[in-house]
Amino acid sequence: MKKKTFITLLLILGSFAVQAQELVWQTDINKAMAISTKTQKPMLLFFTGSDWCGWCIRLQNEVLKTPEFTAWAKKNVILVELDFPRGTPQTDAIKNQNAGLQQAFGVQGFPTVWFATAKLKGGKPSFTGMGSTGYVAGGPTAWLAVADGILKNK
Repeated sequence: MKKKTFITLLLILGSFAVQAQELVWQTDINKAMAISTKTQKPMLLFFTGSDWCGWCIRLQNEVLKTPEFTAWAKKNVILVELDFPRGTPQTDAIKNQNAGLQQAFGVQGFPTVWFATAKLKGGKPSFTGMGSTGYVAGGPTAWLAVADGILKNK
């Protein structure tokens, strides 16, 4: 009996450890802006078609879901996912928010990753773009080198 209890406890604690390592991707730009302001970190705006865009899925698997990216992101940015799925339902508020940000940043293809800061001016967000990138071949090392280059110019 004690062995079963110990194994169960170990599994539960292990699941908490895995969850603690996962990144938090904001989907509400206002919440992301508040966190960005509080932490003094820029936002990483990931424009994606999560359920249909092959290059987006490839960027996720090769870079955004790696331990290297996780460590880097926790230290450097506030993550914001701006998704344009074809099969996954979204609220009208999220669809409108994402479409407005796509237009504001001039995003014409996916994946596009913008680094930006924002402030409220007259009750509306005002963004300052730092630079953008997309898929970069070479895994997390190559992608993070591009991202670091953009952040250094802030």
